[in-house]
Amino acid sequence: MPEYSLRIPSHATSPRIARDFVTSVLHAQRLGAIVGDAALCVSELVTNSCVHAGGTGAGLLLVTNPVGVRATVFDVDVTLPAMKEGYDPESGRGLWILDSLTKGRWGAERGGWRTGRRGEAGKGVWFELGAPGLSGDGR
Repeated sequence: MPEYSLRIPSHATSPRIARDFVTSVLHAQRLGAIVGDAALCVSELVTNSCVHAGGTGAGLLLVTNPVGVRATVFDVDVTLPAMKEGYDPESGRGLWILDSLTKGRWGAERGGWRTGRRGEAGKGVWFELGAPGLSGDGR
């Protein structure tokens, strides 16, 4: 399965850069049907990373197959995300959006940017759109 990665600095334009990257990759892989949802989900995760990971930036890994994508946003913050209870019009909607668009096919694990292995500093927040089981580990 093709893999694409992008290192993203913590900057005001980072979510847009990530959206553009996802859009380009998915169009190139003929996955246009999921481009909008994938770009929005990645944008939300990159925004969360920029806000909560102390300005260290993020890594984005896309794994595609002919009918779907698994995207993971890595950063150095080890705190796993949790959806807020209730609605807050100022913040906290990103994970609700992610959960809704992916129909609950998302999660977070501790692990580093380059290998994603548990035990390394940081975490990865992932989601899948399209075909299930893109992670290669039975998810």
